[in-house]
Amino acid sequence: MSRLAWLDALRGIGAVAVVAEHMLPWVIPSLRPYWFNLGMYGVLVFFLVSGYIIPTSLERRGDVGGFWIGRVFRLYPLYLTVIALVMATSWWMPIRREVPRDSSSIAAHATMLHDVLGTGAAVDTMWTLAYEMVFYLLVTTLFVIGVHRRSGPIAIGFGAAAVVSGLLMAAAPIAPGPWPSWLAFAIFFAGLACLISGRLRTVAAYVMGAGALALLVLSSRVPWFGLAILAVMFAGTAIQRWERREGPLWPVAVTAVLVALAPAWAIHAGWWWVRPGVWITTLVLAGATFALAMALRSRETFRFLAWLGMISYSLYLLHHPLLRYFVGLTGDLRRSPLVIQALMGTLFVGLVLVASWLTYRFVEIPMQRLGRHLATRRT
Repeated sequence: MSRLAWLDALRGIGAVAVVAEHMLPWVIPSLRPYWFNLGMYGVLVFFLVSGYIIPTSLERRGDVGGFWIGRVFRLYPLYLTVIALVMATSWWMPIRREVPRDSSSIAAHATMLHDVLGTGAAVDTMWTLAYEMVFYLLVTTLFVIGVHRRSGPIAIGFGAAAVVSGLLMAAAPIAPGPWPSWLAFAIFFAGLACLISGRLRTVAAYVMGAGALALLVLSSRVPWFGLAILAVMFAGTAIQRWERREGPLWPVAVTAVLVALAPAWAIHAGWWWVRPGVWITTLVLAGATFALAMALRSRETFRFLAWLGMISYSLYLLHHPLLRYFVGLTGDLRRSPLVIQALMGTLFVGLVLVASWLTYRFVEIPMQRLGRHLATRRT
């Protein structure tokens, strides 16, 4: 088993938790927990894994252009495939109301920065990709300017910023609209061309990093929440630094406390799952899951979870539209007998796993191979 199978297993756990969070209210509502948030638990596990592995991937490669070719061919093919599926079936299942019906939607989806531009994505779960993209941009900037090893202080800084912004900002200062989305589009793709080609790379890294920070604070849907997410991701990086004896572990603990406190006095914190008890429990469970997997990573116990982790990106993006189609065909199952709900839930999970394996096999793998080939030829 691969030495990184435990990270795949964590991705599998995160994906299953998100699927359960969306499926249970519609299929088996009696099983949905409310003492913590299953979906946010899964998302936090995902973010810790990204924080742990992404900077290391860039540093090991040592090639910013190759790193971004890999990211583009890892993320975009399936992302565009799922958007095409949603668009093709919009005559039956209308696209979410949160998605703008103007040109800003095109620009926001092209960059994957929709949530930090304050707009909705075509699929509900795609909101996390905006913060992944911001993280990639910031990691690239830190690497290019040579301060990428200061993960602990950076994590603490984002945690403190989350607390302060929650206290001071009721909403993002910049309202969503065409001009912020198209400006971000122009900067993103011009900067990406520079990063891949190597021309004006340092300038592009500075501009893209500064732009990502500005979007996070000034136009994201809930600024304190976006800053807290980045704190969690850089905490994952700090754990990797500590493991490699490149930094202490205490910044992770400080960051965890700040992230736990971030919604406590936030002006915009109306969701049920950011109430102190639920929010802190969710954070603790996500952190404990990561720590346990890290402690048991040498065990041969992660095979099925690692397989789920391999298809986790497909599972994560596909399940929400497929759930809408499934419920549209079966009708409202919430008042059905528990046996029927269990059978329908099992059927849905089986269908999603098969569909996710197919898209992993025939969309993700070929495009990742193409990306590696192009990166190798470029080198």
